[in-house]
Amino acid sequence: MFFLSPTYLMYMIPAFILMAITSWYVKAAYSKWSRVAAGSRFTGYEATRRLINSSGLRGVQIQSTPGEMTDHYDPRDKTVYLSGGVANSPSVAALAIAAHELGHAQQDAEEYFPLKFRGTLVPLVNIGSNLGWILIMIGLFLQLMQVAWIGVLVFSGGALFALVTLPVELTPLPAPAACSPTAASSKPKPRCAE
Repeated sequence: MFFLSPTYLMYMIPAFILMAITSWYVKAAYSKWSRVAAGSRFTGYEATRRLINSSGLRGVQIQSTPGEMTDHYDPRDKTVYLSGGVANSPSVAALAIAAHELGHAQQDAEEYFPLKFRGTLVPLVNIGSNLGWILIMIGLFLQLMQVAWIGVLVFSGGALFALVTLPVELTPLPAPAACSPTAASSKPKPRCAE
């Protein structure tokens, strides 16, 4: 049977373990830091609004989104979507997530190529993530190994998405050019960290 195939187990077990560890780590960090109040007492929404105003990002909106840890920035409508747990909480986790998502808005404003490339992959990955599981299950139940492996390949498109996403998620953004000591401009300057 396919489930007992050593080749199948060799690929799938490490993938499931890695997914479980990653999910646990993110949830544990969120749980820990969501119980720690930020010194500013700003909620995620208030911090996002202040950062938008001080950074010079124009046209970026803030909306709520249902669920937990569903926060994201959508470059198509220039909107930071914050879950209720982030938008309404004055925790360290809420401020970190809000600032992180606003960082994507800054990447978008700077036309950061990896963000644009990731945006083109989103529809394909959404289809692949859903279709991949369906093909895997059909292949397993009907004992059609080729169909199951096609499902694995389609689903693994998510791995490509994760690799493309890494630079987008991990690239620290420099301070705005207006914060540079040599910046000369007639535009109003954003408040810069001292």
